[in-house]
Amino acid sequence: MMLIGIDPHKSTHTATAVDPETNRDHASMRIDGTLPEYQRMLDWARQWPERRWAVENARGLGHHLTSWLLARGEQVVDVAPSATARVRQLSRGAGRKNDRIDAAAAACVAALQGDARPVQPESSTDALALLDERRSNLAQARVRATSRRPGSAR
Repeated sequence: MMLIGIDPHKSTHTATAVDPETNRDHASMRIDGTLPEYQRMLDWARQWPERRWAVENARGLGHHLTSWLLARGEQVVDVAPSATARVRQLSRGAGRKNDRIDAAAAACVAALQGDARPVQPESSTDALALLDERRSNLAQARVRATSRRPGSAR
C-alpha cells in the first residue's frame, strides 16, 4: 500500500508518495487545482495499484480534491495540519517547511501516528446544502451590485 500525502493550497496541490513501511519518499508532483490536473495526478498515482490518499485539511483547502477523489472510488483520509507540523518538526528538526515535506508529513501521519480520519463521500443532502448556500451568496451579491447608485463610491 502506497500512501500519497497531499499538501493543498488555494491554486496548487503537492502530492508525495511515501512507502508506509520504510517512510521513504518515492516520488512527488505539483499540480494546479484544476480538474484536468487532478486527472493527471490520479494517472500518476495509478503506478501504485494499492494506494491511499492522506490529504492535509481535507475538509478545508483540500475539500474539492478530496470530493473528486472519493467520487472516483479512491480511499482518502483527513490529516490535521497540526499533526503534519508535529511530524515535520520531529523528523526534520527546526520545523523546516516546503510543500513536498508537508505532503510527505501528511502521509507519515496517516501511516504512523494514527491521527488520520477516513473521509466518506458527501451525501446528496450535503451537496444540495452547498448548492443552496452558493445560490444565496450569488443572490446577495447581485442585490448588492444592483443597489449601488451609478457614480457612488463605497
